Amino acid sequence: MSAVSDKKGPVVWLTACIHGDEIAGVVIIQEIFRKIRRRLLCGELHAFPIMNPTGFETGSRNITVSSEDLNRSFPGDPEGSPGKRIAGIIFNTIMDTSPDLVLDLHNDWNKSIPYVLLDRNLESFPSGVHAMSRNLAVATGFLIVEDTDIMTGTLSCNLLMKGVPSLTFELGEPNRINEKNVAAGVGALWNILAHMGMVAGVNDTVIYDLPPVYSRGMVLRYSERPYSSKSGIIRFISEPGDVVKKGQPFARIVNAFGKNLQTVHALDDAIVLGHTDSSVVFPGMPITAFGMLG
Repeated sequence: MSAVSDKKGPVVWLTACIHGDEIAGVVIIQEIFRKIRRRLLCGELHAFPIMNPTGFETGSRNITVSSEDLNRSFPGDPEGSPGKRIAGIIFNTIMDTSPDLVLDLHNDWNKSIPYVLLDRNLESFPSGVHAMSRNLAVATGFLIVEDTDIMTGTLSCNLLMKGVPSLTFELGEPNRINEKNVAAGVGALWNILAHMGMVAGVNDTVIYDLPPVYSRGMVLRYSERPYSSKSGIIRFISEPGDVVKKGQPFARIVNAFGKNLQTVHALDDAIVLGHTDSSVVFPGMPITAFGMLG
């Protein structure tokens, strides 16, 4: 999908459904292009609404024919596996347009709040590109979280390595369209386009209530710790969007008879981003995702 203004300006890409069960981004891209119509003031807006068509058709996270995670296959290889070949076509098509920004739309756990995810800053990134991405993240109005893992096979990481600012959006639950999260995603993307001078007006929709300290461009650290140390049923004490303090209990694990086996406490002051999709856990499994201050 493409919208091109008669007036030169930034080149922005929107990408979605790199995992076949993460479909909200497809609808968000549809809504952005429906909204933009003749309102593009300058520049070019391009989109891949569905990057993983076989996964989309079967509701599978991975590429169905090869069981590959497409978002671990970049920058791609024309002589490689199906995932590498698809990744190469996507990556080269984007890079051929000399993009100024790429926004990759994902879904998270079933019960999670929307947020924007920054790649961990690596020495291999060209100078300034990570800071540019962070500054653009502030314009979304979303909570900003920096990843703690290093994943060099992702679309966003490889774009950053080429000096292209890139942001990953986590937009709530997969497998179904949550209209509240769609509206939040459309508003956040529109705010970035407005920040870049490509459209007029900003979206000030309140997505979730957060203390002021968390809504002024602060970058939190992503964490799924502490993990469960017991096997049992999870009873959550905190909800996605809640602020928890260091040492505060956020979940309990009970056995089949209701006996409490473990009370799990926060390792630092944090915002609860989401709950694991499973109701049953085993030792070493994550329970809750956090945006942590420390």
